Amino acid sequence: MPARSFAFFDLDHTLLPFDTQALFCNFVLKREPWRVMLHALFVPVALARACRLASTATAKRAFLSYLRGMPRERLAQYAHEFAEICVPKWAYPSLRAEVLRHKHQHRVLVLNTASPDFYAHEIAHALGFDYCIATRFEIGQTFPGMPRLVVGNNKHEAKIVAMEAVVPGLTEMTEQERSNSWSYSDSAADLPLLEYAGYGVLVHPSRSLAAIGRQRGWSILHPQRPYRTKMGDMLRVVLQMFGLHPE
Repeated sequence: MPARSFAFFDLDHTLLPFDTQALFCNFVLKREPWRVMLHALFVPVALARACRLASTATAKRAFLSYLRGMPRERLAQYAHEFAEICVPKWAYPSLRAEVLRHKHQHRVLVLNTASPDFYAHEIAHALGFDYCIATRFEIGQTFPGMPRLVVGNNKHEAKIVAMEAVVPGLTEMTEQERSNSWSYSDSAADLPLLEYAGYGVLVHPSRSLAAIGRQRGWSILHPQRPYRTKMGDMLRVVLQMFGLHPE
């Protein structure tokens, strides 16, 4: 029997050049512009986060206030349409080619992201992944103002814990299987995920992460982005938060 192997991918700024939370917000506001007023519920938490008085997880919960009161069925429909319309348009072609390469080489494809599960699973399906690990929210029949996290924010080592609980065969990986597996990310927060596989691939890494990557022999990719600087990225986020960015 041939050895198993895996390919693990982060989502935001790895497969796509954007923060998908802001991109999904843009998608929803294009259809329901009045929801931009609900950002007022997020502003106090954003200020608290800027002053380090609120956690990243709390800020993530509060940001989703623009979905408050949305029926579960409509949210599911928007998530499906978002994955079908926006993801093929914005995903890096070179990273999509990497996904297809690993698929053709019979690796198990795992999308492992801190993004919300209600649209991350749709993205994983649209891109052909076998498994999706994401931050899980308690939603109910209508979206709450501050949805609770089922477990916690899916970041850092939490990605590994959640992944091993869901994906068969990970905890039994041999050294040969691990050495033939791949991890992709843009962020130093994903060092546990990058170190989990034999091959690491960095996408537009920071200087410090690139230095770590060079020391460990990891590949570095610089696919073309729709902005040139961090300020350009931040401007896109602002536009997306107000539904002013192209789909």
